[in-house]
Amino acid sequence: MSTMAATDGERNPETGKLEFSVEVPFPSACEATVALRSLAPDAEPRKGGISKQLAVTGSTLSVRWSADEARILRVSVSSFLDHLALVAETMEMFGPPVSQ
Repeated sequence: MSTMAATDGERNPETGKLEFSVEVPFPSACEATVALRSLAPDAEPRKGGISKQLAVTGSTLSVRWSADEARILRVSVSSFLDHLALVAETMEMFGPPVSQ
């Protein structure tokens, strides 16, 4: 996994919500898709205060959050990054996914 790129958290003037996004490059599209499938099932624990969208473009995993409060956004991003680190470490330990 290469260097991540993140936006500064900022408030969307149209919605009034705080927004944050991160792009995570992977060595291959297959690995980015594995990460997406591993991380996407984690629904946000609190409904209504935050939303998260994940997508893969090429070999890059993109994640975008929108939240009502900075604290909720911070907790969600921190939790996601912890899970992302675990997924990346697992892929490194077991090697790249095998195509079927």
